Amino acid sequence: MQAYTFFKVVTLDQSGMLDRLVAQLETHHLNYCVIDSQAVNAYVEPLVSLDLDVVIAANQLKETEALLAQEFDVKSFPHSLNISTTGSDLRVQIQTDPRYGEFPDRAQVHDVLGQTLRVASLEDVLQGKIWAVLDPERGGSQRQKDLADIARLIETYPNLRAHVPAEILRRLV
Repeated sequence: MQAYTFFKVVTLDQSGMLDRLVAQLETHHLNYCVIDSQAVNAYVEPLVSLDLDVVIAANQLKETEALLAQEFDVKSFPHSLNISTTGSDLRVQIQTDPRYGEFPDRAQVHDVLGQTLRVASLEDVLQGKIWAVLDPERGGSQRQKDLADIARLIETYPNLRAHVPAEILRRLV
């Protein structure tokens, strides 16, 4: 089964949400990139996730929110916009934390979910995972998943180990 078909089955995406979302981002020339677990999947052996986390250039956030609200259900939270639609279990989160602001400018094109998407650079993906592990507001299971993603990245790209704080490396042993 091809990656895209598998993803659509796993997310029960009968609405074409991923296709529609990407079309909106591309058609309106929005500077975006995929981050978090799906970005990790672009660089290492993929794992299944119902989540798609994205960063939009800060100067395009208001435009993006208004545009997506015309086609999807959009809920605003302090550091994210959550996008959903009827007929899909795909969970899209647009990260609005300003620390991610420059990620789209360094994004590269990769295969994600069987589609060609803009993905945060390898170093930016790692940095986002480091921030997630160190975030005391994230649940324990979320931080464990983030630790596993860091482990997957440094196993495949050992040179990244030098960028991981010692306190995180100790937790990976």
